[in-house]
Amino acid sequence: MLITWFLSHLLLLCGFSLALPVIAQMVRQRRSPAGTLAWLLTMVLIPYVGIPLYLVLGGRKLHRLAASKEELKLSEQVQPLPDRIQEMNTLLRSYAIPGASTGNRLTLCHSGEEGYNTLVGLIEESHQSLWVSTFILHSDSVGRDIIDRLVQRANAGVKVYVLLDGVGSLHTGKVALAPLQEAGAKVAFFMPVLHRPFRGRTNLRNHRKAVIADACRVWAGGTNIATEYIGPTPSSERWKDLSFILEGPAVQHYQTIFRSDWLFATGESLSLEHKEVTIVDNLPGKGLLQVVPSGPDVSDDPLYAAILAAIFQAKKRLWIVTPYFIPDETLSQALQLAAHRGVDVRVVIPQKSNHWLADIARGTYLRDLQEAGGKILHYQPGMLHAKALLADDELALIGSANLDMRSLFLNYETGLLVYSPSEVQEIKNWINSLSNKCRGGVPNVGVWRDLSEGVARMLAPLL
Repeated sequence: MLITWFLSHLLLLCGFSLALPVIAQMVRQRRSPAGTLAWLLTMVLIPYVGIPLYLVLGGRKLHRLAASKEELKLSEQVQPLPDRIQEMNTLLRSYAIPGASTGNRLTLCHSGEEGYNTLVGLIEESHQSLWVSTFILHSDSVGRDIIDRLVQRANAGVKVYVLLDGVGSLHTGKVALAPLQEAGAKVAFFMPVLHRPFRGRTNLRNHRKAVIADACRVWAGGTNIATEYIGPTPSSERWKDLSFILEGPAVQHYQTIFRSDWLFATGESLSLEHKEVTIVDNLPGKGLLQVVPSGPDVSDDPLYAAILAAIFQAKKRLWIVTPYFIPDETLSQALQLAAHRGVDVRVVIPQKSNHWLADIARGTYLRDLQEAGGKILHYQPGMLHAKALLADDELALIGSANLDMRSLFLNYETGLLVYSPSEVQEIKNWINSLSNKCRGGVPNVGVWRDLSEGVARMLAPLL
């Protein structure tokens, strides 16, 4: 009895001794009160589970990580800008994000077939270099096809670098990637699931997607390389997604982002290729764009700040397309206030996503917004994986980030702010085309569903 009492108290003392420094470190991080409270309760109530879980998953902006991965510093492109975007531009420049650049050409890929054909054309037309970064590269028919095309270019003397996320491409085995390495291409995994202790957190994933050809063209957006995202022929099983092809000065920033990620993953420093970029003068608006990265390698949260600012600035419309809708309380309240102001707030989401827990967690946020006057549109044909935001007719945001806490505060992401009227109008038309395939409204739920959604909302900062 005495020994049992002594051991139980010793274990309790050890648990609290472990918890105190970890809690102190957590409190020093700038995270939402809800997130801090969720982790605090987990560590205090079940320290032997909560503390290891936090050490693996809990970090955001880590000093040790910042020391091992250089902070992103994008080159400045000083150009005169229209008055209508000065407020957003000034905000982002305060976060060390370079000003918007003109003279870019942006072409949207509205379907998986367009995305596939654009990517294939980009690869086949490359002559010097191909830098490939993706969250998911499956070894299915599309993945193998893209790998084969990369192998052909590597055999032709093109310098090919492929960076995959350790979790997103967990099931992409060595056999599938071997032809790339045999052809002289270099392949690396960003923060593998099993990595050196304290080198990084397993929870911090590289969700960025970009294929850069010859330092002058980039295929990017939210689309991964797998049959459910892209393919040569239409498929009823294919997810609805959005990618784009970009040419012009903004490509240099995608280069810088890839170079930083590659250096962190491999220790190898790639030489930035500087091409003479032709300013496209014959485009309406001249392709006015601003690249906004986010993640542990970026000071503060500029992408989150841009989204929040766009919500408060919107006067007529605020349309959001996202596969997962789990905002933090600040974003949730901002959207509700916009709806109360009479702004046409719409959130387009899949009827059922590929993550059931995210579907449960989104319920209370959607009903709160609907009660405030916002419109919830469920995309009916299938899974919707696209990400976009439209504020009035002034700006749009596309890229890799979902409107959830993981994308906004944990993942490495890249957003593209679009200011030029013709490109903003095209994104508006694309969202309108989605809306025509949606069912409106969030139904009331029963007691058990309401209870499960409430629990999921409490756990949302940990998702």
